[in-house]
Order: sequence, then structure tokens, then C-alpha cells
Amino acid sequence: MPCRPSGERHRPIECRRQTCSGRTFGYNLGFILKRWQSAPARQGKTQMTAPTSPADAAPSNFIRNLIDEDRRLGKWGGRVETRFPPEPNGYLHYGHAKSICLNFGLAQAYGGACHLRFDDTNPTKEEQEYVDAIIEAVQWLGFDWQDHLYFASDYFDKMYAMAEHLITVGKAYVDSLSAEEMRAYRGTLSAPGKDSPYRNRSVTENLELFQRMKAGEFPDGTHILRAKIDMASPNINLRDPAIYRIRHATHHRSGDKWCVYPMYTFAHPIEDALEDITHSICTLEFEDQRPFYDWLLDNLAEGGFFPRPVPRQIEFARLNLTYVVLSKRKLIQLVDEKHVAGWDDPRLPTLVGARRRGFTAEGFKRFAERIGVSKADSWIDMSVLEDCMREDLNEAAERRVAVLDPLKLIITNYPAGETERCHAPNHPLHPELGKREMPFGRELWIEREDFMETPVKGYHRLYPGNMARLRYGYVVKCTGCEKDADGNVTAVLCEYLPDSKSGTPGADNYKVKGNLHWVSVEHAYTAEIRLYDRLFAHAYPGARREGDPEGLERDFTADINPNSLQVITAQLEPALRAARPEARFQFERHGYFVADRVDSRDGAPVFNRTVTLRDTWKK
Repeated sequence: MPCRPSGERHRPIECRRQTCSGRTFGYNLGFILKRWQSAPARQGKTQMTAPTSPADAAPSNFIRNLIDEDRRLGKWGGRVETRFPPEPNGYLHYGHAKSICLNFGLAQAYGGACHLRFDDTNPTKEEQEYVDAIIEAVQWLGFDWQDHLYFASDYFDKMYAMAEHLITVGKAYVDSLSAEEMRAYRGTLSAPGKDSPYRNRSVTENLELFQRMKAGEFPDGTHILRAKIDMASPNINLRDPAIYRIRHATHHRSGDKWCVYPMYTFAHPIEDALEDITHSICTLEFEDQRPFYDWLLDNLAEGGFFPRPVPRQIEFARLNLTYVVLSKRKLIQLVDEKHVAGWDDPRLPTLVGARRRGFTAEGFKRFAERIGVSKADSWIDMSVLEDCMREDLNEAAERRVAVLDPLKLIITNYPAGETERCHAPNHPLHPELGKREMPFGRELWIEREDFMETPVKGYHRLYPGNMARLRYGYVVKCTGCEKDADGNVTAVLCEYLPDSKSGTPGADNYKVKGNLHWVSVEHAYTAEIRLYDRLFAHAYPGARREGDPEGLERDFTADINPNSLQVITAQLEPALRAARPEARFQFERHGYFVADRVDSRDGAPVFNRTVTLRDTWKK
């Protein structure tokens, strides 16, 4: 078995439905998602309703247990308010989908609200493009923040006033150490830090310097505002963390109004408190930051800026998914180095890429429910996400016929120039969707693999002398084939049995094992098909392998799957010519496909393979 990334403690999880064992606490969103599915949100806005009976309650889980205890104690009057706070410096990915489902789902479950907030505190990396893309992605997942849309930049005046308050009460100071000096003074995990020589500046001097920083008198990096806590703290995050830095940069919303900007660790607790968030749910990397979160809000509440109780931070394990990378740095590298076609490349684990590939919002909700939320890091196998998409698409996608590797079949005893109509169900699980017509004629396209001149043992499709059924049509008997000068088969020759048409009396008299898909040559739609697969061929891209020498660092791009995209020309049944962008279908026998939302045109859709009918990666 290949080595897992250094420090990982768990094997990939193939599936955890409703219960978990060991150190992992299961978190089932089934009740939440069922409630969402039945809500008017499917027709517009999301209706948030609270549980009305014990039967409505979700299974026990650590986040709900904490919330339930807070409500029992009457904190925040029993109110539950959450938030999803992305920084607008990139596109959302699969991990964000988990967080979105969790935060909005919990708010729905308790009859509360979930805010969409943009933590736009770093003007050098943030753009309106990302704001728009994030809004679109959250809406696509089916969630509605109603009137709770916020930006950190809306609070800059209040944050500045709070920073001045901390200076006034002796809880913050302006430091003039260089970045390198600050790192040296900070200490290590095993050694305490030491006080900056500027730590004991007077309140008056600190206020003056901070105001001059705001006025733009100093270049970037000259000074920084730090909280005054404890340089000897065993928690390195409490060793006088930076809370404001100088940035001479144009902000995408506030323009050039500000020359100083709050650090994220300073800003987001304040944002939570200003918005009356009750439970600030974030990933485990913020667990060590929680003491500063609490210190800051406690001091500002003492200063009269917020009422008590202040928001409560709760951490859960982030998504670790095999065969993908979710690091923003690595995603940028994949795009910049042209390993993919852009941020919406269907192979990229961005939500905009997932949407273009044909992944569904319901599939992501199933995935969030199935993998749950835990306090322990674990790896989720990619097949779990793919299975969730299959399950949703199996229910939702109408069926169509496509021949991906076409070979001509000629029915020699069928009248030349004649066409008749066969009928195929649009969805075998939903007869109410009716049937569609499929034109049938003398010449048809079949899959190349459906003919074998010299059959192997167990082969039941077409070969000389054998019979097979053309699905929804007639039984045919193979009489031979035509070849080109190089001996390649160019056409299969058959005779049809006129009394064998599917759905007619006597058709069942013919017992054949082979059942073939087909498309009329005269009526077929010739289309570009993009066969997408996993971007990486290795479960842990860039991770050390068993047998690698000590210290070897692998380039994760070396693990890119060379077969992650194949572009072919296929023959499709004529009904597919009218497919609109983002229309999803099961191409019988082949998998689930979607009409590309970018490159499709009226009467000329391009199709992307979303996922195969079954897991092709199983060993």
C-alpha cells in the first residue's frame, strides 16, 4: 500500500453513513438535508424551520450537543446564528462545500440564520471577481442568506476604534521590529519569547504612532500593532499577536481610504460579535487561535463594544479527500502552469469546476451527510463523493443513447430509404416522464466493442451467426462484415427479424443474451464528447511512496493522470441535439454526462462526462 502523507493517522474512509466509531464523532446531516429538500427553497428562498418533535431531531453529534447545551442554558435566548466567511481571494472548492452545508444546515435545523460574510481584510489578494464567484457558488448549492450579506470592510471604522481602545487600556502597542526580528523574539514551541524593546511604549506614543500609520505616513512594514498578552505563553498564538499592519494598496470596495488593515485573527472575532453570531464554526487549524478569539472578545465586551455572551468558536476537522489537492497554493500552481484549462476546468476541485463537470448540489449535500463532521483528521476516499453524485444523477438524469466508438451496422434485408419509430423510456424509475421516439433505419451506429469477428469465450454480442437485440428495436442476426484494405472492420452486416420488435406481440419469443445500443446513421447528432477522469493518478498527490529514500520531496504535479481528459467525436441520438447547457443525462451504458455550460451552443451542445456508471478505480 502506498504511504500516506506524513503525519496522517487514518486510512481513507470509503463510507461512513450515520455512525462512527473510535475517536471520530459522527455528524449526520440527514435530518437537516431532508428538511431542506422539502422546503420552498427548491423554488426560491430557503425556509428555515426548527425541529417540532423528537422524531425530527438529528442523531447525537458533538456540534449539536454543544449547541443543545447552550440552548438549555438559555444562552443567546436559544438563538442559533452561524456564518460562512470566505476570503474573496480565490474560488471555492470541495472543502468549502462541506463548510457551507454544515453552517447553513445547522442554521436551518435550529430555525436560525446563516450569514454570508466576505473577510476582505487583505487588499493585495482580493478581487470583486472572487466575490461574484463565491456568491454564485453558494446560490448554486441551494442556500440563501436572505438579508445577511456582510463584508469585513464595512466594519473597518469600528475595528479601528476597538484597536485604539485596546491601546488606551494598555492591551495593545505599536511595535517597530522588523519581520525577521519579530520572528526571533517570538520564541519557539519549546522556548518562550521575549519582550520587544518597544513593548512598553506609553499609551500616548502608541496612539500617536497608530494614528500616523492610519494617515499613511509610514511605508509598509515599518510598524505593526500588536496585542499585549504574554510573550512567555505556552500557546505561541498568545505571544503578542499582530492585529494591524500597514498596507498601501487599493481595496476592491473601500478604495484608498485605508493605509492600515486588520489581521484576520483580529477581524473575524469582531465580525462575529458585531453580527450577533452565536456559534462560530471553523476548521481545526483555528483551534490554537481560540484563546486569542476569547481574549479579544472578552476585553472588547468589557470595554462595552459587545453584549455578553460573546460568540463561541467550535472547531471541526477539515476535508481531506484522496486524488485531489485542496491547497490554494497548489490550485493556483495548477492553473498558472496550465496543467488545467482554468479555474472552471472540470477536473479541478473548485465548485465552479464541479458545476461545469455536471456535479450536482444535491450530490454535495449527500456527501456532506455521508462523511459527517468529526474532531479527528481522516481521509475520505474520492469514490464516496463520486458515489453520491451517481446516486443523485441516477434519480434525476433522463436516459439517452450515445455511441462513443461508432461502427456502422447495415441491416441488409431492411428496406433502403425507410425509417420507422422506436420508443424508449425517458427514465425507467419515473414512467411519468414518458417515452421518446428513436428513428430506426437500414444503417445504424453501434459500439465497436459490440462486434467481434472471432469471439472469445463468454462473448454474447454480435459475431457471424449470432443473434442479439437492438435495444428498443429488433433482434438481428450477424451475417458477416466489411473490411478496408488493411483488414480493419468498417461495417457489420446483419439481417433483422421483422416480428421481433420490442413491445410488439411475439417479440418475447426470441431469447438472446446480447442487448446493444444503437443510433440511426441518418438521424444521428455528431458531437464532441469530453471524457473527464480524476486529475491525479495517485491517492495522495506529492506524498512519499513506500520505498522512497528519506528526505525525498515529490512534485505533486508528477502525479497528474495523463488520461484525465480524452476528447472524442461520438454519435448521439437526435434528441440530444436540443440539450440546453447544464442539462444532465445518463448515456446508457456509459455514464452520466452534462451539456457544457460554457462551450455548448443552441443546436450544438458539447458534452462532459460527469462520472462513470460504476467506480472504475476499484482495485
